[in-house]
Amino acid sequence: MSLTEKALARPSSVLKQAGAPYVLVVMGVSGCGKSTFARMLSERMGCPLVEGDDLHPEANITKMASGTPLTDTDRQPWLEQIGQQVAQWVDARQMGVVTCSSLKRDYRTTISGRHAQVCFVYLKGSRDGVGTRLRERTGHFMPASMLDSQFATLEEPLDDEVVLELDAAATCEDMLEAACAALRALGKPVGHGNGMVESKRNLT
Repeated sequence: MSLTEKALARPSSVLKQAGAPYVLVVMGVSGCGKSTFARMLSERMGCPLVEGDDLHPEANITKMASGTPLTDTDRQPWLEQIGQQVAQWVDARQMGVVTCSSLKRDYRTTISGRHAQVCFVYLKGSRDGVGTRLRERTGHFMPASMLDSQFATLEEPLDDEVVLELDAAATCEDMLEAACAALRALGKPVGHGNGMVESKRNLT
């Protein structure tokens, strides 16, 4: 891993102990680039991608589009549905990528089921940087005015969680190379389909 890649990707101590994960949950506030990055990551790894926003019930989408933040009660069924998909991949030892803001530690626990082979890939961005990107977006149901609520809710992952932190100020291409190098450095095999493959085959 180059010095630049090391600066962009910071694996937690728990991730280093757990080794290469089966499932990657791309997380961060709205507008940080989760969908674009997750698509690139799934293509590089040759594994399925699930867009977490697609699993929201219609009532949640309507509420967010009106500028009203969701409550934890609103989010719980959605988080549980994402967790079910994650559990299916883990049980099958199959690699997968899913996007979900995962702003609170409790949310991440619901999604991961505390499984060590579920890694949260945190796209960490500044309020100003993400705000600029969000204002430039089209076709998304979350207005930029809700960004303050997102940052107020955010509980950044700590070193005792299975997390790979990436600098969202970098380009998606640079983040992808940094993430793949960091995951490759973990060195252990990861699940893929019905068998086991070395992580280096998918992350080079």
